[in-house]
Amino acid sequence: MKFLSKMVVGTMAVFAAGLAQAQITGAGATFPAPIYAKWAEAYKAATNVALNYQAIGSGGGIKQIQAKTVDFGASDDPLSADELSKGGLVQFPAVIGGVVPVVNLAGVKPGEMRLSGTVLADIYRGQVKTWNDPAIAQLNPSVKLPATAITLVYRSDSSGTTYVFTDYLVQVSPAFKAAPGVGKTVNWSSGVGGRGNAGVAANVTKIDGAIGYVEYAYAKQNKMTHAGMINRDGKTVQPDDLTFAAAADRADWDSAPGFGVNLNNQAGANAWPITAATFILMHRSAQDAKRSAEALKFFKWALESGQKLALDLDYVPLPAPVVRKVEAAWKDIKDASGKAVLN
Repeated sequence: MKFLSKMVVGTMAVFAAGLAQAQITGAGATFPAPIYAKWAEAYKAATNVALNYQAIGSGGGIKQIQAKTVDFGASDDPLSADELSKGGLVQFPAVIGGVVPVVNLAGVKPGEMRLSGTVLADIYRGQVKTWNDPAIAQLNPSVKLPATAITLVYRSDSSGTTYVFTDYLVQVSPAFKAAPGVGKTVNWSSGVGGRGNAGVAANVTKIDGAIGYVEYAYAKQNKMTHAGMINRDGKTVQPDDLTFAAAADRADWDSAPGFGVNLNNQAGANAWPITAATFILMHRSAQDAKRSAEALKFFKWALESGQKLALDLDYVPLPAPVVRKVEAAWKDIKDASGKAVLN
């Protein structure tokens, strides 16, 4: 697991030569961890400012920013207007990516097998139990599917990736909406838990017949077998930056507080159906104005100069008009005197 050994150690990704050197601290979602690592490496080379980011899951990131133990938290599940107000938080998107189903099936190539949203929901409800089930076979008449039992792999931690995945499934399956429903954690019918995207990827890799869900960079860098998806328009699509971008094309970023738009199950022939933005959380009233300013300088550099790095990992940079809106929103992050921490 060359990629995982470089990017994640256990559940933590530390993107600095050492904690003593870190000038910016963050924690949260594992979904964007690969691109945060790339950005941090390039930013440190350009500015000599280091980032220490702990990829502990969205739930952990929210708790840490609420506890004021980090300069920013990261979550794939955007907070509501009420949550932002109660927490005194400012929220903004950093990058767009896709969640993909990954499988461990001998003889099946990446993208060769396709799934519909309803079949994927039935698999994760425990109703489709083997890979040669008629529901899967009907969608894949040219794929030789084994009679292997399906082992579900899911996130064991409080996860924005789980939120994005289950949010999609409840949109396409009333039965899944009834149970297990949507959330950062849900009660799965069976299966094996893994901590972080890395933990899910590791379990899928070692369990014959397993299926899991991970951010696409984890699947791509580890050469995992992903499934294609039948989208809202009935078209079979494969995950990449173009299909993620197609899902985000019609997004109305002004429709939700903190830019918390839902990009799942969007219309469009080329749209990947499980797409999401990932978000940054910072305190409106900065505890340490200098550190908050350094964090914003990092994200300003990432949004303006880090787009090529995002595309290299098949993330989608925010559109330029959204970047301008995000940077304008930063004026709400102020020091004790009421002055914006970043001019």
